[in-house]
Amino acid sequence: MITGEMKNKVDAIWDTIWTGGITSPITVLEQITYLMFMKLLDDNQLKAEANANLLGVPLKNKVFQDGMCVISENPRVETEYKNLRWNVFHNFEPGEMLTNIQTYVFPFIKTIGEGKDTAFSRYMKDTVFLIPTAKVLAKVVDGIDAMDMNNKDIMGDVYEYLLGKIAAAGENGQFRTPRHIINMMVELMQPTLKDSILDPAMGSAGFLLSSAAYISEHQKKELMKTENMRYFKSGLFSGFDTDQSMLRIGAMNMMLHGVEDPHITYQDSLSGENTERDQYSLIMANPPFTGSVFQEEISKDLLGLCKTRKTELLFVALFTKMLKVGGRCACIVPDGVLFGSSKAHKAIRHELVENQQLQAVISMPSGVFKPYAGVSTAILVFTKTNAGGTENVWFYDMKADGYSLDDKRSEIKENDIPDIIARFHNREAEADRERTEQSFFVPKQEIVDNGYDLSINKYKKVEYEAVEYPSTIEIMTNLRELELQIGQTMDELEKLLGL
Repeated sequence: MITGEMKNKVDAIWDTIWTGGITSPITVLEQITYLMFMKLLDDNQLKAEANANLLGVPLKNKVFQDGMCVISENPRVETEYKNLRWNVFHNFEPGEMLTNIQTYVFPFIKTIGEGKDTAFSRYMKDTVFLIPTAKVLAKVVDGIDAMDMNNKDIMGDVYEYLLGKIAAAGENGQFRTPRHIINMMVELMQPTLKDSILDPAMGSAGFLLSSAAYISEHQKKELMKTENMRYFKSGLFSGFDTDQSMLRIGAMNMMLHGVEDPHITYQDSLSGENTERDQYSLIMANPPFTGSVFQEEISKDLLGLCKTRKTELLFVALFTKMLKVGGRCACIVPDGVLFGSSKAHKAIRHELVENQQLQAVISMPSGVFKPYAGVSTAILVFTKTNAGGTENVWFYDMKADGYSLDDKRSEIKENDIPDIIARFHNREAEADRERTEQSFFVPKQEIVDNGYDLSINKYKKVEYEAVEYPSTIEIMTNLRELELQIGQTMDELEKLLGL
């Protein structure tokens, strides 16, 4: 989520490139993200160099080495590594800066990880730098310099905002998950280095980035082991998407956060081409809500579970297939999944309650996805067992997420997220909570008796406070008094007007 001030800065950069002659919205988006990536690469190394200097140790695995960098052998193209760094070339004269980026910097970033078949190298291979003039480049570089780049996924935030500007977002239900909601879900699931983590509708890799940050913070000692760090960089994280630009941004984001080779793939997760089953121990996702797919392309095992074209149902079915037994899932679904009356809706809820272990339903307010959408949503948390195990389902009625629920989404004091995390991890203490409170348990049999309805309003009890109204005589007396007052006021007004 970006602020109003940031939006103004991004708008100015957009207008500069557009006015400079690039009129394809997607091309504008990509050019902005390439330049942001150049800056973030250098920012990351500057921070690492500062930390290494404080510790008095040499910095290893530097992107920008010392001395000369050979960009290509045939023809021979080389320059000093320092000229590839944002903090150096952003001070060049505009013409020199454009030549430097076109000839050296952009070709260099495309070679990062060269020789390895990584997600980054695959999705950067065919990219082209298209900023047309030195004047446009200089203004864009100045605009990026003025931006706060400390956000964990600033490129994804900017990309999502610009998609909204060109009305390209939302056509397939592609709404960006707010960062604090992603972080909450990661805190609920507590990923570790023992997991294999997947988001099959990854977008700019928000769930994967947050998981990487959580593991880096909570398993620092374990990451010092060579084998664990190797797994962290290549093997722990996987993601699929059908948007090449999103895959590229996701790969760049993961690279910036120390994950050099995530398993990021261009793939329609719901199609028969996706043959990965029983492989992952943790899935976190916000799959498309409003999209639909051609029935003949949908994987047959998903249709066997719920015959539908609705992506929100098919993705939940997919999660049950791609998880290994014992694997966990936290996914966002629109409210309709919880109470829809179609056969497919009932079938997927039956699957979660009867064949898997449904643990929690966290109802979120409808403003969480504003300004992109006003749809009400919930988070489902379950474990794959293929043998049932649902006993009591924990429900939580989130009323506030720390932001206003209008289009502005301004920060407010009210925030249920810390309470949700604390209570989820201490659910045994929730057993005696009343249905009038924000969280409570509902036994499986009651859910079954209600047709597997998972909407919190089905089980929540509302306390009605008795309101005492004045007696009829008291009301009539008050009306008579008001009538007299009106008459007196009218008499005074007539006297003033000389009537």
